[in-house]
Amino acid sequence: MDVYESMLAIDYKIVLGAAATILGFIGYVPYVRDTLRGTTRPHIFSWLTWGIMETIAFFAQVAKGAGAGAWATGTSAVIMFFIIGITLTHADKQIRPFDWVALFGALVGIVLWRLTNSPLLAIIFVTIADAFGFIPTFRKAYRKPHEETLFEYVCSAMKWIVSLPAIGAFNLATALYPISLIFTNSAFVIMALVRRKSILSEEFSNDVR
Repeated sequence: MDVYESMLAIDYKIVLGAAATILGFIGYVPYVRDTLRGTTRPHIFSWLTWGIMETIAFFAQVAKGAGAGAWATGTSAVIMFFIIGITLTHADKQIRPFDWVALFGALVGIVLWRLTNSPLLAIIFVTIADAFGFIPTFRKAYRKPHEETLFEYVCSAMKWIVSLPAIGAFNLATALYPISLIFTNSAFVIMALVRRKSILSEEFSNDVR
């Protein structure tokens, strides 16, 4: 019975890991399409930071036994670098001083990661750096909320939710990063939707006048 239950647990995690990976891929498809069309304009600093962070987090999760729970992270890293390539010609060109501060904060996180051999510390630094990397996109979307494909961020939050139960060895090193991404992606979607509604209300008020 123990062996049978173990097999069921393994299959359960594999299915969830695969589902999270597929869900993430589904979210990226319209994002890539809209970027190529020019309706979505990614911020190069954010996607460069995320690509690096996802790669680091993937290897740190693998080192701590995340198993199928790391599949979504590894797949996201590959796709992100593909989006970075597209972003070079379709990116938001308005780089603000604060964006450079955020990028610097992310790079500091990478340096701190390189200075330690601890997967847990690596994940902590990656989580902090990823949050810094999100700042330029938050700023841009606050000003131009319609220049982001929110479906991708919704799928991203859902992807990480699904991936959590798929983690083989559930601990702070393997779970902290996906949990942080659930919160940042959800907060981003809520902020962008509120801003879209606000802008629509302002435009309606101006038309009435």
